[in-house]
Amino acid sequence: MIIPSANRLQQVQEYYFSRKLAEVRALNAQGRNIINLGIGDPDMDPSEETINALVKTSMSSGVHGYQPYNSIAPLRQAIARWYNQTYNVTLDPDQEILPLMGSKEGIFHVSMAFLNPGDKVLVPNPGYPAYSAAAKLVGAEPVFYTLKEANGWLPDAQELEQLLSAGDVKLMWVNYPHMPTGAEATAGALQKLVHLALKHKFLLANDNPYSLVLPHEKPLSLLSLPDAKECCLEFNSLSKSHNMAGWRVGMVLGRQDYLQCVLRVKSNLDSGMFQPVQHAAIQALSNSDAWHDARNQVYAQRRQKVYELLDLLGCSYQKNAVGMFVWARVPESVTDVEAFLDQILYEAGVFLTPGKIFGTQGERYLRVSLCMPETKIEEATNRISKHLTSAKTEISL
Repeated sequence: MIIPSANRLQQVQEYYFSRKLAEVRALNAQGRNIINLGIGDPDMDPSEETINALVKTSMSSGVHGYQPYNSIAPLRQAIARWYNQTYNVTLDPDQEILPLMGSKEGIFHVSMAFLNPGDKVLVPNPGYPAYSAAAKLVGAEPVFYTLKEANGWLPDAQELEQLLSAGDVKLMWVNYPHMPTGAEATAGALQKLVHLALKHKFLLANDNPYSLVLPHEKPLSLLSLPDAKECCLEFNSLSKSHNMAGWRVGMVLGRQDYLQCVLRVKSNLDSGMFQPVQHAAIQALSNSDAWHDARNQVYAQRRQKVYELLDLLGCSYQKNAVGMFVWARVPESVTDVEAFLDQILYEAGVFLTPGKIFGTQGERYLRVSLCMPETKIEEATNRISKHLTSAKTEISL
């Protein structure tokens, strides 16, 4: 390589799924027909009305040029209505809502907007790898706080106080309902974090894209809590809740002065969201409760099939999780979880995600996606069953 890469790239690796899905594609090119239960890529379609809105608007004149960096006003207004109806949160569409081209980009925007080199960022372990990667790319230091199954995958208050006492914490990421574990946080647990943020003067950011997927009760927003707007931002997305992952429609919500900082970064990196996509998003945000219920019924049926697959593997799991994944603990007889899952990939043709990619607290776990038809999940179970039987036969021989 003639031109050396920037030093910051020494701090991060290519995203795990970017590498692993390339591996899966290579196996498929060999005719392996891998069943991918590793990634949360919704396979069901958006509502028919959403697609029709995209098509209709795309055929109109005057919609193919650059768009406002903070989106068209009707989209912000639709998000405000959706947040009020879904989360009982009142937002000013002109000051407290900033649409994004996917919430993942917002993680980097917020990191660029608020973090200086040397600042510390509290990151959940296990948690979404993008939080720590974004911190490293801007020269900040990710500091991991521990989530444990025994504590319901919620932050430990005593540990947080210890980490905060060292100073220099500028930002804390939370993600409830939690990915990868599916744990929900109570209003009380989140309120304690708000109090910590006010006390120690850091920005608390909640990544909230899973709250409409198999929820138990009314979805919860961090911004619904007293004083949250003083120190908090919330991210949301239509990727999971509206089957629109490839459309890249997200949002960040909170105080105007915080969002203006984010916009100063964003406006230097993109040129606005395609207007027909914005009109489609407006339509999607009016999807009926019946539409959401129908999607969740499909996921619930698939989840039962995933439980059967996990029972076959001898895994333990919680049945009260939220979201489009099942997080499961692998039996102690498996010494190397990643190697075990690679064996299943190469010999059974089924891709499951090792929990270690989400942090050290995920070492003994795996994650299974619900984004695959029941018939494919059943086929995956049958393939794994044959693989395990064959492996036992080889051992006995």
